Amino acid sequence: MKRLATIALMLPVLLVGCQDDASSAEKYSTGGDATDSPCARVVSSIGYAGLMLKPKGQEDRQYFEDAVIGRLAEVRGITLQFGGRLPQSLQGAVETVKTTTAGLSRNDVPRARQVTLLKQYRVAADAIVAGCE
Repeated sequence: MKRLATIALMLPVLLVGCQDDASSAEKYSTGGDATDSPCARVVSSIGYAGLMLKPKGQEDRQYFEDAVIGRLAEVRGITLQFGGRLPQSLQGAVETVKTTTAGLSRNDVPRARQVTLLKQYRVAADAIVAGCE
């Protein structure tokens, strides 16, 4: 009986040691599920950020306020998490989104650089949206 009680008390400890550590997984965004469609997640984040961006061709008039920077940072996080699972044909655009949003998600980047990065981001983001349709 003592042996059974000991095993019953030790079982939870042993099982915890066998589980994956969620904190070590590459997770850059909140909400959703790792099994979500990568296209749906990335395209959705691009669309959400796009709601705060000036129309295409007016990038030089874009005001890079905290809310805009935050949404572009979200695109970066979701692209880091899900971009590798997009079709191979989109991996060049994924890399461009990653590199451009690295600068666009910071508020210490000079304005001229932000405008240049936004123009590059737009081309790559549009390619992802078109490629995921």
